[in-house]
Amino acid sequence: MKSFIVAISGASGAVYGIRLIEELLRTVDTVHLCVSGTAFSIIRTETGINWLCKSEQETENKIRKHYSSYKIHYHSETNLAAPIASGSFITDGMFIVPCSMKTLSAIACGHANNLIARAADVALKEGRKLVISPREMPFNSIHLENMLKLSLMGVKIAPPVPAFYQQPKELNDMIDFVVGKILDTGGIAHDLFRRWE
Repeated sequence: MKSFIVAISGASGAVYGIRLIEELLRTVDTVHLCVSGTAFSIIRTETGINWLCKSEQETENKIRKHYSSYKIHYHSETNLAAPIASGSFITDGMFIVPCSMKTLSAIACGHANNLIARAADVALKEGRKLVISPREMPFNSIHLENMLKLSLMGVKIAPPVPAFYQQPKELNDMIDFVVGKILDTGGIAHDLFRRWE
């Protein structure tokens, strides 16, 4: 059974994480989702989707309704007792899409002060796939040093950079290309874009 963690942190580009989940739900058994507090407002601003509710269970119900799927499990970023906070809970890897520089820094420094950073720390210590999609431009030296540090630990760095050889006709084509490249990085099959021949 395939099970992945997806985290959406507080950076622009939440649509990539939302689309990534949609595609994962087509091909894997379970998706564990963690959304940072800041990301909820960014999701609402950029997409019009409002997932935030008063309780973790209500938020999970709203997210499940959005995706029409019970294969997705939501965990609050403050819930350090969630299953994904433990290395004994088996998953096939983790995606952080988009990944803010704050989250990137926390992971690079081992500062697991919320569930996103803790789950990433677990992925690192257990030798599981960890794919991050850093969303910032331009990068400064601190950002680049943190990315290098994580890359040397085996983390795959997949910034949301579109390509144009597939001749996108609309914004969704560009989103699908980026999400497809992120899925490629995680070793997950898809048909989101036409490959170079």
